[in-house]
Amino acid sequence: MAYLFDTDAISEVLRRRPALAYLQWLKTVPRADQFTSTVVIGELYKGAFRSPHKAMHLENIETRVLPALTVLPFDLDVSRIYGEIRAKLETQGQMLADADLQIAATAIFHDLEFVTGNLRHFERVPGLKIAAVFADARKRSRG
Repeated sequence: MAYLFDTDAISEVLRRRPALAYLQWLKTVPRADQFTSTVVIGELYKGAFRSPHKAMHLENIETRVLPALTVLPFDLDVSRIYGEIRAKLETQGQMLADADLQIAATAIFHDLEFVTGNLRHFERVPGLKIAAVFADARKRSRG
């Protein structure tokens, strides 16, 4: 199985004390099966530029995150799925941030399981396969 990692799932690895169970699981996933979205990378950069430790965070993105993951673009094919999901959720009166739906659409288009700690947030996205491993590991380590 291949996975698309959300912003929080990537940030966890960069923490001083990441969830050990999550790190152990990550070691079992081949590098070729680890993906993220350009939208996630944008969110990571935004966080870095807002941080008082900007240089350290930028270095982490460029030396640890980018070499470790294949970054998938938000392109025309993904944008069509995004538009369909956005319209469906708006019709149902359910809103998610554009960036979150763009990330979810990327996972759906590429048929990847989505690794996030925000299960409740994303479970309403039709067609999104969520791997709860990060959320479960985080609960156990903080629990």
